[in-house]
Amino acid sequence: MSTDPVWPEEMFSDLDRTGPIPLYYQISSRLERAIREGVIPAGARLENEIAIGERLGLSRPTVRRAIQELVDQGLLVRRRGIGTQVVQARVSRPVELTSLHEDLTRVGHHPTTEVLSVEHVAADEDAAARLQVPVGTVISRIRRVRSADGTPMAILENLLPPEFADITAADLEKQGLYEMLRARGITIKIANQTIGARRTHGDEHELLDIAKGSPLLTMDRVAFDHGGRVVEAGHHCYRPDLYSFETTLVSR
Repeated sequence: MSTDPVWPEEMFSDLDRTGPIPLYYQISSRLERAIREGVIPAGARLENEIAIGERLGLSRPTVRRAIQELVDQGLLVRRRGIGTQVVQARVSRPVELTSLHEDLTRVGHHPTTEVLSVEHVAADEDAAARLQVPVGTVISRIRRVRSADGTPMAILENLLPPEFADITAADLEKQGLYEMLRARGITIKIANQTIGARRTHGDEHELLDIAKGSPLLTMDRVAFDHGGRVVEAGHHCYRPDLYSFETTLVSR
């Protein structure tokens, strides 16, 4: 795909500059249609706000508001050093026993993984309680960034019991964790899961390419096999502009 900015000039040749419909809304609605219909494909970059304003004879605040409308919808993302880029529609993840890698693949995204660390450490009281192992047991602690179509979406932190100490960074770059566990004969039967929200801390804003202090969705999970043994404990955080959780509620 070309890295040159795209701009479908013909779509804006008939802007109504005197009518009641705000110009920012005319721009954002036409851009939205072009993105959803594939005229502007996922991954394409837009020109910067100044260049767009000069092309259309509009002020920068008008263009900025139009762009922000689509950022808020999850159709555009602002990325440092790259500019404004088209992304796929927000991923809505069913609350079930699947991995993020599987969910992204299922809805047609191309997931990639950057492994930040794979460590073998002595379990402190919190990690030992989550994995149900004695304090001081050597466990695996892994940290990854999961991207969809080149856009960072989540930071995944997982704790694994000693029997999975041979899992390497190369393994984790090629497969989702749950897929890897199933290949080893592990059946994940049940999990305790908590979904929440908080703001970024540490290097999370840099890894997810968002502003410092931005809100994040979080998920904490402890997964068990068919025998009731803990097979992994995770803390994941997600960009809420690109990701949401979905559940079905049934009355009794």
